[in-house]
Amino acid sequence: VQLQASGGGLVQAGGSLRLSCAASGSIFRINDMGWYRQAPGKQRELVASVTRGGSTNYADSVKGRFTISRDNVKNTVYLQMNSLKPEDTATYYCKSAVVQKWNTQTVADYWGKGTQVTVSS
Repeated sequence: VQLQASGGGLVQAGGSLRLSCAASGSIFRINDMGWYRQAPGKQRELVASVTRGGSTNYADSVKGRFTISRDNVKNTVYLQMNSLKPEDTATYYCKSAVVQKWNTQTVADYWGKGTQVTVSS
């Protein structure tokens, strides 16, 4: 299973970016999908997550500005980021809880390689 993230970049404060993360490989089903971020010198933190049924959870710092969504047919999760702030600058990682075709009794977490988001003031 591979997760490929894209959509990062450099944006001015107040701007918007949309991140995408597509999962591929021997996938039977994907349960929770989420976005995490890690700024230099800080621990990785949850930004937002979404269940297969569409229930969402957000970090307090991004509520009202970020929206997570997913396409279960495409095995893809999105993160729409609006009203970006300099403190949103970080490397953003996607994670998926995957049930593989060869072992439907086990759920394993897979991570994407990360995409850089830089917000200038």
